[in-house]
Amino acid sequence: MMVGFLLARSGVNVLVLEKHADFLRDFRGDTIHPSTLELMHELGLLDDLLKCPHTRIQQLHAVIGNKELGIADFSHLPTQCQFVALMPQWDFLNFLAEQASRFPTFSLRMETEVVDLVRDHSDAVTGVTAKTAKGTLEVHADLVIAADGRSSVVREKAGLEVIDLGAPMDVLWMRLPKYPDDPEQSLGRVNRGAMLIMINRGDYWQCGFIIRKGAFEEIKQAGLEAFQQRLAEFAPMFANRVGALDDWDKIKLLTVKVDHLRRWYRPGLLCIGDAAHAMSPIGGVGIDLAIQDAVAAANILALPFRKKAVDVKVLKSIQERREWPARMTQRLQLFIQNRVIKHVLSSDKPLKVPFALKLLQIFPFLRRIPGRLVGIGFRPEHVNRTFANARKVGKLNMPPDQMKKAA
Repeated sequence: MMVGFLLARSGVNVLVLEKHADFLRDFRGDTIHPSTLELMHELGLLDDLLKCPHTRIQQLHAVIGNKELGIADFSHLPTQCQFVALMPQWDFLNFLAEQASRFPTFSLRMETEVVDLVRDHSDAVTGVTAKTAKGTLEVHADLVIAADGRSSVVREKAGLEVIDLGAPMDVLWMRLPKYPDDPEQSLGRVNRGAMLIMINRGDYWQCGFIIRKGAFEEIKQAGLEAFQQRLAEFAPMFANRVGALDDWDKIKLLTVKVDHLRRWYRPGLLCIGDAAHAMSPIGGVGIDLAIQDAVAAANILALPFRKKAVDVKVLKSIQERREWPARMTQRLQLFIQNRVIKHVLSSDKPLKVPFALKLLQIFPFLRRIPGRLVGIGFRPEHVNRTFANARKVGKLNMPPDQMKKAA
């Protein structure tokens, strides 16, 4: 949606295809990081975006054992917004779709599931085949951008090589009631054998219960009542409301993957976001990395599109621009996975506060380091000012027919 918005903004004809009838999915990430909010500011959309329902996190806390600790501080970031906004992803996507619809070169087609690629005689990608309620649809395009996530159909059909980096955990997503006297702060709980992420959604808690990789079947075999009791013991504040989880259908398994493509492209095709590099849920940075990819792609592609010169060299330059920050983020996630989370999930003893976290409590200013890594990350992108300025003075306000011809 972001790359579609930005390319349409620069005068390129864009069609976004969405499998479902809406964006309403309970178990999607909610985090909009300061670097993404900075992009919204650059686009002049920040004030309108922040009118959507959201909560703000300026300090990130976690409960380890029975002790609440400060982890990250976003209040000193050199950005317009010094907080992480927790906003349901469907609201964010609807907002972007509404903003993009202002451009005559943008189209969005819902209930259109991409199932295959269209190729020419040289095996270059020239479009996609999709299923719709009315039958099969074939769409031809100068470039297909795959942003269809960690289980990307497009990258599979393209035969791109995936390098699996492994993950020691899975996540069980569930919804629990929120009471008026509950704390407002979203936080994480860490103790022996499991971890719990609590996201404040206003009138309920969106919870992610982190378990050992592949342990969900064992949990199901032990029975729903045993799981309710385990959750109540782990987070006593939920003891009188775990009964809301009265069916396994209310507990969704997210199979965690950490991987990346060796090559993000082939002629006529580019992968971005989780389709190019599936991220761990650690830090909630997957959405931000995907948006940064989209901005870099739009910045690099806008001029070649206008010159009708989008070739593999251009696509390669996008990977070269974004591969380093994606790899660095994954390395950091793998370090935390293997050194911290793996130990927590395999331990049956009460946890001790690690020395690094003790330092964060003794010297609070050190919390700015994880705040920077999570809030801004490696190599944040910025909107291409050339096309922004051009649109302001009317250079791109041409009739739709001329827009199509230029694209």
